[in-house]
Amino acid sequence: MSAVTTLDPPGPTVGQLLRGWRDRRRLSQMELALEADVSTRHLSFLETGRARPSRAMIIRLAEHLEVPLRERNDLLLAAGFAPAYPQTELDDGRMALVRDAVRRVLAGHDPYPALVVDRRWELLEANAGLALLLEGIDPAQLQPPVNALRLSLHPDGLAPRIANLAQWRAHILDRLARQVVATSDPQVASLLAELRAYPGDEPAPAAHELPGPEDVIVPLRLRHPSGELSLMSIVSTFGTPLDITVQELSIEAFFPADEHTAGVLRAAAGAPGA
Repeated sequence: MSAVTTLDPPGPTVGQLLRGWRDRRRLSQMELALEADVSTRHLSFLETGRARPSRAMIIRLAEHLEVPLRERNDLLLAAGFAPAYPQTELDDGRMALVRDAVRRVLAGHDPYPALVVDRRWELLEANAGLALLLEGIDPAQLQPPVNALRLSLHPDGLAPRIANLAQWRAHILDRLARQVVATSDPQVASLLAELRAYPGDEPAPAAHELPGPEDVIVPLRLRHPSGELSLMSIVSTFGTPLDITVQELSIEAFFPADEHTAGVLRAAAGAPGA
């Protein structure tokens, strides 16, 4: 008996991928054609496979569609071109300037917490100030690789200490859902499904927990022996990345939202003025 060979089904064509990204961005063919300065007819031919895009055209359309660098490489590969964007390990010698910049930001933010994550929210580095947020967490949750969002919402993680868990959970899930739309990353989608399955105070914030007209941020409110702490966060990214690893780095820096929290953080670090 002869062996039966099974072939993997072919992946989507570059035209199908472009159409998918255009749909995610909620752009008509005419809108994208006008933005990218191509004819609607030509764009239609590219999406249906009646015309083959050049390498330059793929990159041009990807820029206007705000396609992440990782997925731009997928577009190029689907069209038969070599990837245009490298992915360099963070510990590579060529990334020394990036590592130095990140560590300067982390060190400069002490005594307030700050951490660095990749696109899938894996914790890469953190400053000493993060220790206060990790107090009381099950050590098993801190075994690498540590996912920052999982750590935040897991019942054995930070969740039991979050005073406004329903509100914070809704904020995290909304952030992650928007990231799924932006990147179409199946691992991020899987993480979102996992976090949605975690128990919370409520499936959605109660009416009294929804932001009011006087609110401008969603704070992270933590129970602490010295009294409730209130923190707000700012997420920073590199502005002109040409490497996938660099584009996918995010620095989340937490700031005290009141003087009590600032004093506790300074005291924990033994900082002047504590």
